[in-house]
Amino acid sequence: MKKFLFLVIYLFVQTSWSEQSYIKLGDAKSRKSNLAFPYFNNLGSNNSGAATSAAADIHATAKRNLELSTYFQMMSNSVLLEDPAKTGVKPQPGQADGFKFEPLKKVGVEFLIRTGYTIVGTEMTVEMYLYQVPQSKLIVGKRYKAATSQSKQIGHTLANDVIEALTGERGPFMSKIVATSDRGVGKSKEVVVMNWDGADIDQISHHSSVALSANWSPDGKKIAYSVFSKFIKKDGSSMSNVSLYVLDVATGKRVLTSYRPGVNSGATFSADGKSIYLGMSMGSGAADIYRINLNGEIQKRLTTGPAGAINVEPSLNPNGTQIAFSSERGGRPMIYTMTSDGGNVKRLTFQGVYNSSPSWSPDGKKIAFAGQDDDHFDVFVMNADGSNIVRVTSAKKASGRFAHNEDPSFSPDSRYLVYTSNRTGKNQIYISTVDGSEERRVTNDSYNYYKPKWSKNLE
Repeated sequence: MKKFLFLVIYLFVQTSWSEQSYIKLGDAKSRKSNLAFPYFNNLGSNNSGAATSAAADIHATAKRNLELSTYFQMMSNSVLLEDPAKTGVKPQPGQADGFKFEPLKKVGVEFLIRTGYTIVGTEMTVEMYLYQVPQSKLIVGKRYKAATSQSKQIGHTLANDVIEALTGERGPFMSKIVATSDRGVGKSKEVVVMNWDGADIDQISHHSSVALSANWSPDGKKIAYSVFSKFIKKDGSSMSNVSLYVLDVATGKRVLTSYRPGVNSGATFSADGKSIYLGMSMGSGAADIYRINLNGEIQKRLTTGPAGAINVEPSLNPNGTQIAFSSERGGRPMIYTMTSDGGNVKRLTFQGVYNSSPSWSPDGKKIAFAGQDDDHFDVFVMNADGSNIVRVTSAKKASGRFAHNEDPSFSPDSRYLVYTSNRTGKNQIYISTVDGSEERRVTNDSYNYYKPKWSKNLE
């Protein structure tokens, strides 16, 4: 398994951080800020194709991230009155060949990112300066150092820093998505990991079976997932069930953690990463939610039916005190919450035919879920108490029939959702703002993906 966690070293160059938020969260619904982000200036003597390619990769990655943020209207270089390639990355009079603020003000630029790079050997240094143009003000300046092979990571980190400087909240651009996919050999489904934007897809399991319901540990170092498995019992007979594995991301070592008869699936880690909540049927057919330790030992049974009802898909709130889950105890699968010890069960959803796959936002304020309306599923978001349900998705296939949009998961900053949609005929991964106003397709291939889960920022 190839490594996908990289370290990008960055240092403050100059900064004028304050308690001020230049863009308020949610402002993008009413207006976008005009952002100019010219191409990088080469500040060194390395003009090789590899050098310019690395700089272009950083720029393209950061620009794509900033576009996804929905806060900006990206301005074309063609509207700028000065040629950025012929001016320095700092303003006059501090830099003799620097740019001027007045021409930028005339064309309506609100924020400006100027960047430059130098490459010595395989090491790249990038300078980034973020300016508030109407006030002729430097907001933040940073320097990044890393290998040229880490150009994408520099781009992601740069975009995170810009978002944090302007909104006070870090962006999600150094995060990953884990899912299962039929990219495996034959008809097998294996666990895959990718950057949040769909780049660098890496298959990390090799069971030649059907893997499902992968999920991250809080620190991003482990992934729990389930696999249809077959075991040989002591009497020589075979036993098939859905078994739970925990994989160490750095080493690729997997541990068979729970293989009790029946289903062991839908795992989510506790807030401290020392326990796992999951649905287990214990051979009875009706699954209930249990808490186990990382050795697979049962610590507590949290639900008991009632009357054979299925209780599955636990999702914890950030501090681990509440669990959202799906249950058919009311006759149809709906979303419920309970305390982390199984008490104070509360039903949150009452509408629709089938509600499933709850996902609690990292800020604790929202719960997303997939709801069946008529003959298709869509993604919905509600407040954590069940109020103010909002439909996020609505899409049709080429045939005109409504597509299924399912299995939502929140970004680490709680501003976006990742989910699957079969609108193209295949189950592909999409990202949307929480209100559904902006949507991006993440994967674009001929495979199917299932139950994507968004990690925290891994930097």
